[in-house]
Amino acid sequence: MSLLRLLALSLLISVSGAKFSGRPGVNYGQLGNNLPSPSDSVNLIKSLNAKRVKLYDANPKILAALNATDITVSVMVPNELLVNISKSESLSDDWIRSNILPFYPTTKIRYLLVGNEILSSPDSELKASLVPAMRKIQRSLKSLGVKKVKVGTSLAVDVLQTSFPPSKGEFREDISGLVMKPMLQFLNRTKSFLFVDVYPYFAWAQDQTHVDLDYALFESNNVTVTDPGTNLTYHNLFDQMIDAFVFAMKRLGYPDVRIWVAETGWPNGGDYDQIGANIYNAATYNRNVVKKLAAEPPVGTPARPGKVLPSFVFALYNENQKTGQGTERHFGLLHPNGTQVYGIDLSGKTTEYKESLPAPENNEVYKGKIWCVVAKGANWTELGEALSYACSQGNKTCDPIQSGGPCHKPDLAVLHASYAFSSYWAQFRKSGGTCSFNGLATQTIKDPSYGRCEFPSVTL
Repeated sequence: MSLLRLLALSLLISVSGAKFSGRPGVNYGQLGNNLPSPSDSVNLIKSLNAKRVKLYDANPKILAALNATDITVSVMVPNELLVNISKSESLSDDWIRSNILPFYPTTKIRYLLVGNEILSSPDSELKASLVPAMRKIQRSLKSLGVKKVKVGTSLAVDVLQTSFPPSKGEFREDISGLVMKPMLQFLNRTKSFLFVDVYPYFAWAQDQTHVDLDYALFESNNVTVTDPGTNLTYHNLFDQMIDAFVFAMKRLGYPDVRIWVAETGWPNGGDYDQIGANIYNAATYNRNVVKKLAAEPPVGTPARPGKVLPSFVFALYNENQKTGQGTERHFGLLHPNGTQVYGIDLSGKTTEYKESLPAPENNEVYKGKIWCVVAKGANWTELGEALSYACSQGNKTCDPIQSGGPCHKPDLAVLHASYAFSSYWAQFRKSGGTCSFNGLATQTIKDPSYGRCEFPSVTL
């Protein structure tokens, strides 16, 4: 055999035997007005020892900054394009030409997610368009010569109708046959992954009575859960949640589709009514999940022992423009100035951290009054619309700030808005109202009342 053929055979063997690493990557969100530049962000990703990054779009500046690095990249087709792409191969081709071809292959784009948590949407047309859009994107990649990119979509845990015990895992009835079965057929055929968002934090926070905090943080030594259907024993909530997806897929006839954890993490801060969101818990969870996922040999889960479970930790930064509750703005491994919120090494090689973490102060429900007021740095030009919304919900929400009322201060718009926010939240919190107002509001435990003007409050 010639030397050239021997070298070629040696290369083939080394490539085919290459390991698929479970070393976690990181989600790079961009919903902040104070975040580092793409090039600085790439350097920060490297400083975390991350070898993978997931974007929520196909930002050309970020893809250019990732050029010629050894970081593999996941990009995303925006939700709002799915319906049209599902109906048009030419639109799908155009998206690939505009967003992938200028950077591939020197930027190591390897995964393309078609939409984000589409199946959590109430929009039936959007949900029905998901798998057809995935097929269109896959065909476009193939026809345009892009060979190494796997197509998928990210799913929240609410796609499951039943998740406990794991062996009873089952997809929701409205999507099981119409969406999930054809999706799994597609993923199986293309050897792609089921991308799932797994957050033990939310599962614990919503049911602290039945879920042990240490079990959610990978810290439990004496709490285990045994699945009566399989006799499999679980030592942490993360594995339990992953295996619910495993059994849900098996129920539809696809037991072998690989799982990729598209998001997991723990908030390092939040609102006063959000239990357990603190730096101590966030550092504990993320360090432990990295240790598990990066382990050699792979640990897997009770239903899939020894299997690699690739993942992305959420998120790179605390993002100050994310809407919703306070935790949404506090999942970052890094502050916007680039400093670490707590020590973390995504390679899994660091097992001991010397820093002392601040003791958790909110692992139990806050007992006291909370008010909802205008946030520091809020855009004043947007307050009028938010105030109008709060006051338009009825129940005399804003009567005290009307002319002649005890809180009427016509020259103090911020004061009026704070009263409206507090009043709205106090009335509607139990039915889903939040203290957010698109980031204009924040919670406080300092009573903003004055004189005869008493602000409504929430008591947990």
